[in-house]
Amino acid sequence: MKQGKIIRVAGPLVVASGCMGAKMYDMVKIGELGLIGEIIELREDKAFIQVYEDTTGIGPEEPVALTGKPLSVELGPGMLRSIYDGIQRPLDVIKNLEGDFVTRGVEVPSLDRNKEWEFSPVVKQGQQVAAGDILGEVQETPLILHKILVPGGIEGKVKEIKKGKFTVDQTVTVIETSGGPLSLKMFQSWSIRKNRAVRERLMPTEPLTTGQRVLDTLFPLAKGGTACVPGPFGSGKTVVQHQLAKWADAQIIVFVACGERGNEVADLLKEFPQLKDPQTGRPLLERTILIANTSNMPVAAREASIYTGMTIAEYYRDMGYSVALMADSSSRWAEALREISGRMEEMPGEEGYPAYLASRIAEFYERAGKVVCLGSDNRQGALSVIGAVSPPGGDLSDPVVQSTLKVVKVFWALDDRLANMRHFPAINWLLSYSLYVENVKDFWASHVAEEFSDLRQEAQHLLEEEAELQEIARLVGVESLSDRERLILESARSIREDFLHQNAFHPQDTYTSFRKQYLMLRIILHFYHSALEALEEGVELEKILALEVREQISKIKYLPEKDEDILSVYMSVDDNFKKLIQNKE
Repeated sequence: MKQGKIIRVAGPLVVASGCMGAKMYDMVKIGELGLIGEIIELREDKAFIQVYEDTTGIGPEEPVALTGKPLSVELGPGMLRSIYDGIQRPLDVIKNLEGDFVTRGVEVPSLDRNKEWEFSPVVKQGQQVAAGDILGEVQETPLILHKILVPGGIEGKVKEIKKGKFTVDQTVTVIETSGGPLSLKMFQSWSIRKNRAVRERLMPTEPLTTGQRVLDTLFPLAKGGTACVPGPFGSGKTVVQHQLAKWADAQIIVFVACGERGNEVADLLKEFPQLKDPQTGRPLLERTILIANTSNMPVAAREASIYTGMTIAEYYRDMGYSVALMADSSSRWAEALREISGRMEEMPGEEGYPAYLASRIAEFYERAGKVVCLGSDNRQGALSVIGAVSPPGGDLSDPVVQSTLKVVKVFWALDDRLANMRHFPAINWLLSYSLYVENVKDFWASHVAEEFSDLRQEAQHLLEEEAELQEIARLVGVESLSDRERLILESARSIREDFLHQNAFHPQDTYTSFRKQYLMLRIILHFYHSALEALEEGVELEKILALEVREQISKIKYLPEKDEDILSVYMSVDDNFKKLIQNKE
């Protein structure tokens, strides 16, 4: 292994000389401890290395070992249920070996080398295979069947394939390639900086169902889409991401805590093992991978955690699964970029961030998508990316927010004013938007109801009218508004409080199916239309607002997911207005 030597240490940045022949993004080992680092710039024989571990005590003249390989992750059975740090070291294994703190330079394989997995081949001896073809299957957890794929760039005939129990580093198949026989194991290494190849990219047309009404109905995210959740501290970014991780109908969840506060990550690690998968009742961790990178860990490791999570997510996508990646938060990653850039004495861009901030953020989000995977079976996979952004003071003009908005298609704007009013999810319906609405309209029409899209549009229109009327009411008072305008205010309030507001801790309200969302919205708007007709018949607004059915509407969210219970409220609306008009006559 070639060696250079350290000539300068500046926090997480180490400069080494004698590195001629090294390549960009090669992994290196720093000093006697062998700290993991990655080359981020080369000038003549000097290498600028960002180190993913604490560099305290490291000094000039210490050796730098050049591995000649890119920083990579191990992809294979055993990743689900795992809790990794930013460079894919299993934290539970390290705890058993080293105690409560990660020892610098500790080397632990990412995948358990002793555990045996039952491998079932799906190809036969003599069969021609190419990159992306499925060689065999392993039941990784009761929820997920892990598919062992032919690695990229390999093509040939299956010379030998075995069935039975193997560890991840035992040979399960031999492929006769043009360059000779090649032994394949159940795992493969992949550079975290390199996108995994796909056959074709498709337009996302199916919504990622989250059970959160404000998201599913007003601002849908398509499977294979990208979303941004910006907001000030305390407005509920982490809560939204936790809800999505629990309830989104993706088959695999990859949760990246990127520079998050230690107590939030501790809550995550405590809570997730106890959660049940809503579809199967099994532990949610059986289809989840957690990457824990806290704010007290070395700053540079935030970048590694983001790319590690993305590479793992792409790997499961290539098996044909729908994967959701939660990154919380990309602002902390941007802060790490700013620090490294400053230590390298680069020309700063806006607010001290590096000039290449926007392109780095774009490169990350562009790895999302709905795709036709490599392989002969034309299987489709989807990778949806939801990134939280923490701009200082909730300032949406922050460069990280603006750079993110240029590439994502869904904007869920969190509002601390709503959070202070205890309205959760605190997503501002006037600032947020989704560019996938047109894409998912056909899905709504065929799977939910033909009129769902129209109801959604009308509800949004009422909320916009409410904002305008509230401005007028502040100036001249509510009493000066007409009965019709006051009815709009009351109906919009019903949409806000009875539909958009959701209690994450209530067993019925925490998750709402598309069917129930449609029925809830339909009843609220049916009341509004009936009230308009009653006003035209000369009924007083006070009598309309005093109807008992309004209380029933407010309690629909707590009803079980049974059509008859919810539709009985719809019938009550008709009965209430019938009696009201009869009494007037």
